[in-house]
Amino acid sequence: MPVGIEAWVTQIPPVTRAWLGLAVLTSVAIQCQLVTPLQLYYSFRSAFVNGQLWRPFTTFFYFGPISLDFIFHMFFFMRYSRMLEESSFANRRADYFWLLSLCAIILLCLSPAFNLPFLSSPLAYVPIYFWSRRHPSTPISLFGIVTITAPYLPFALICFSWLLSGTWTAAVTDLIGCAVGHIAWFMRDVWTREMIGGPTVLTDPPDALRRLFGDIP
Repeated sequence: MPVGIEAWVTQIPPVTRAWLGLAVLTSVAIQCQLVTPLQLYYSFRSAFVNGQLWRPFTTFFYFGPISLDFIFHMFFFMRYSRMLEESSFANRRADYFWLLSLCAIILLCLSPAFNLPFLSSPLAYVPIYFWSRRHPSTPISLFGIVTITAPYLPFALICFSWLLSGTWTAAVTDLIGCAVGHIAWFMRDVWTREMIGGPTVLTDPPDALRRLFGDIP
């Protein structure tokens, strides 16, 4: 039987666990000076003109230097990504991976317009926002100080992140993540229900991906 931190890690759903593990390994590698942030950020020219094809992936795993802001983002991302994967996407790992992948592609397209070299933080706000929209009446206690309902959670966290960083740059980046999360929620929960009445490729993953994740035989 796994004990301690091993038991805690194995209890995290697989998609969230993989993302969390890669984010921690990336920050540790930078802290140990095995790589530098300049080798990981995303730019279209570096990735697709200079052939550095790892950049569209590594940009989603670097949350900044290990600090209070890093711990803040990692904690809330892990908490709500795990809750979302265990509830709305229980036994549907491919669906959750597909949701995050489509949001990642949208963020890559937005990156040049908003000058976003690292996209980990805005992508981390996607599951937070998505969870808050699917649980609109759930009360949330923030640090035991104030209680709000779930739809206000992402914006309360953005304000707190702004206080930690002291700059609106981080807040704007996280707001873009909320906007992408809203698009994902709208396409999955509103569009399929009210507009066309059924799933589309934007909401349901390909069968090949479901087989890869073992969701279908």
